[in-house]
Amino acid sequence: MTRYSKGARGERELLNYLHDRGYSVMRGAGSGVNSLSPDIIAIKDGKGLAFECKAWDRESIAIENDRYDGLVEWQDNTGFSTFVAWRMNGAGWLFIKPDEMAKNSKSRSVTKKAAMQINRGLESILQL
Repeated sequence: MTRYSKGARGERELLNYLHDRGYSVMRGAGSGVNSLSPDIIAIKDGKGLAFECKAWDRESIAIENDRYDGLVEWQDNTGFSTFVAWRMNGAGWLFIKPDEMAKNSKSRSVTKKAAMQINRGLESILQL
């Protein structure tokens, strides 16, 4: 399975999970291709959530600085709670706020260990 198809499957999984809990949801046009909008947007009772999704089985994940800047701009413009959503094999979904990612020269990253220490799962983001 290609990384794109694994990522798209993960996005659909999160999209369906949120929809099943009463959220109006959409997968962003150009998901995985551009930095104009997050991969998934979910709204319920006037509360908005936005997600950049990663379904990588690695020790860390990274997003390019321009993608990171786009997420922060999206969060600032919309007021939506915005997360990098990491689907880990065996651990499910973990959610990292953009400002919790480490700054590198070309990207922002978070290690699996740091994401596990943050320990923000699906149910906790629905309580925001």
